[in-house]
Amino acid sequence: MLRFLSRVFLLAVLLALGAAGAAFWWVQKPMPMAAPLVELSIQPGTLPRGVAQAVADAGVQVHPDLLYAWFRLSGQARQIKAGNYELPAGLTPRQLLSKLARGEEAQRVVTLVEGWTFRQFRAALAKAEELKPDTQGLSDEEVMKLIGLPGVHPEGQFFPDTYAYSKGSSDLGVLRRALRAMERQLTGAWKQRAPQSAAKTPYEALILASIVEKETGRGADRPLVSAVFNNRLRIGMPLQTDPTVIYGLGESFNGNLRKADLQADTPWNTYTRNGLPPTPIAMPGGASLLAALRPADSKALYFVARGDGSSQFSETLDQHNRAVNKYQRGQ
Repeated sequence: MLRFLSRVFLLAVLLALGAAGAAFWWVQKPMPMAAPLVELSIQPGTLPRGVAQAVADAGVQVHPDLLYAWFRLSGQARQIKAGNYELPAGLTPRQLLSKLARGEEAQRVVTLVEGWTFRQFRAALAKAEELKPDTQGLSDEEVMKLIGLPGVHPEGQFFPDTYAYSKGSSDLGVLRRALRAMERQLTGAWKQRAPQSAAKTPYEALILASIVEKETGRGADRPLVSAVFNNRLRIGMPLQTDPTVIYGLGESFNGNLRKADLQADTPWNTYTRNGLPPTPIAMPGGASLLAALRPADSKALYFVARGDGSSQFSETLDQHNRAVNKYQRGQ
């Protein structure tokens, strides 16, 4: 009898080991799929058994009961997160569970470029792949109200960068992240404000940085471009910068800035009005924010494009006129 029980016990152990070995083999084996890339959507509140069924329904050729058993045995069943996932060919049950437990949703990116206006930002978000267009059809004022800044002019408030987002995310979410990013960047730059900066508030710095962004052809010139505008602000000299005029013209600008445009008064026309315009004219990047608050140690009051992306800086009008003749008129 003892020998018989020993044999039964040994058989049970061997069967258990065999089952364990089979299970180990199965969780490491790639699952057949109906397509090279299967899209899986898990709704909030879905239980592990429902997740296993959703995986099978999505096109992964696996028995849902077997997959559910693996979820339970792993101890990670309750860690599975809702979301939208992309399951590539060759995925194993172990890799699948790891992806779901970590919440590795399908990611897309949208790039918001330095110097773009809010209108251009919104156009890029509208074209972004798999981004839910919750702001579509809304006015700028309505968008700002939705993100918690009612009555705030949107220009300059969002940091230009590349933002990753989960498939099916809202464009409002991206805007909120860009808003927080700009707040952090502006706060950090303001802490580094130099004594020669003419900006009296962070918002003035944001306005000035947007002008520097639009007027800089080469990154190395930013501190000198900033110095010109800071120097002009300190002595009460008009900024006389074309990008502000263009911004004030809005959608009526056809790409050709005429003398009449420079004389047409708008709140943003820095030829007809002294000081900074009332709002930023674009979304400045981090380098322009810092340059606005830490201008170069220069007495320059003028600059002109050399034609190669760089600028020639001058301290006097006579020097500037000579530079204009040389680089703009070829004299």
